[in-house]
This record gives sequence, C-alpha cells and structure tokens, in this order.
Amino acid sequence: MARPKIPRKSTSVDMTAMCDVAFLLLSFFILTTKFKPSEAVPINPPNSVASKVAPENDIVMISLNKDEKVFLSTGDSKLDKDTKEQILNSLNSSKGLGLTPDEIQKLKRAPFLGAPLAQLKQQAMLSTDQMTAENLPGIPCKDSANNQLIDWMRAVNDAYQGRKANILLKGDNVAKYPSFKNIITAFKKNDFLKFQMVTNPESVPEGTDLWKSPRKKEE
Repeated sequence: MARPKIPRKSTSVDMTAMCDVAFLLLSFFILTTKFKPSEAVPINPPNSVASKVAPENDIVMISLNKDEKVFLSTGDSKLDKDTKEQILNSLNSSKGLGLTPDEIQKLKRAPFLGAPLAQLKQQAMLSTDQMTAENLPGIPCKDSANNQLIDWMRAVNDAYQGRKANILLKGDNVAKYPSFKNIITAFKKNDFLKFQMVTNPESVPEGTDLWKSPRKKEE
C-alpha cells in the first residue's frame, strides 16, 4: 500500500508586522532624540586625565575663548536662572547701569553674558541667535587696571550668600596666560579660592605612575 503524501506547507514568515514595529520604533527615537546644541562660545579646552564630573547645579562658568574674550554663564535650572537675575540686579544697583526690568529679563534668558558693563543694554537689544562670541566683545579682563570680572564675581558672591557657588573655568587651549591670570585674580579678590577646570577627558597613558597606581592597589 502506497504511503499517503503529506502536503508541504510554506515556511515563509510574514514580516509585515515586524517591519511596522521596526519603523514605529525608528520614528519614535528620531522624534524624541535631543541633539547636542552648538556651543555659543566655541572653546577647545586642554586635555586631561581627570575623572571628576562637573557639578550640575549652582554653576557659574567663566569661559575664555581663543580670542581671549571672557564670558559668564550659569546653569539652565530655574534656580540658576534666578541667581543670574540676582547677579544682574546687584550690578545694576551698585554700578548704576540703568537697566530696565525688561532688559534684565532679556539678559537673564541670554545663553551667556559677554559685554562691558556700560554695553549690557546693547546686549539686551540683541536676539538670542545674535548673542554669539563673534558679535560680543566679552567682559573686559585683559587689562589688570580694568578687570571688570572682579565686579561680576563680587555680584556672584552677593547672589550666593548662604550657599556654595560651583565656579567652573573653561579656557581655550591657545589662550594666553595673562588673561587666565586676570581671571584668577578676580576669583581671589572675591574669596573664590576653589574652582574647577573644564577639560577634555582622555585615558591615562600606559606605563605612567598614574596608570600603575590602581594596579598596585589590586596587587
């Protein structure tokens, strides 16, 4: 008696549903991804092997670009923005800048502050897109006789009464030492004796004492 023939079934799998899910996931990640914004003050800091992470709150960053222009910025949190407003109000009162409340609010929303005290009104008139390192002269700091960063750091000190300010210094790799020295002078004159340098992290070179130290502990 002949064996009955079993009908062969197709082994193909319908991938339509899988493709739909894949495209849905791809669309989700594209729509929700936040790309890193371009820096308003492009700076190429020196490299270091330090692993300490910069703080995220109560930040006051002083930036020194390759043209030796100095800029001041704060964090993006509401508390940091409110502190920036206090800094501006303190300077407006002590230096008689004549800034209106509307101008202070515009400067509060600015990505950074980078103009002589007498020209802060002009910065407030610029749109956010126009506030770039190329369009602004920076805070005067090159000349030790006219180091306006001292006044800024005094206002920072007043605004942070009762809590600690995390001072960050981000300098370009080609910036000259005198400008850096004047920034440190502004820190010291206002009792900011500790600050953190922002650098490009890199791995520890093999064979150095720093590279060997954790391995000695393991042994």
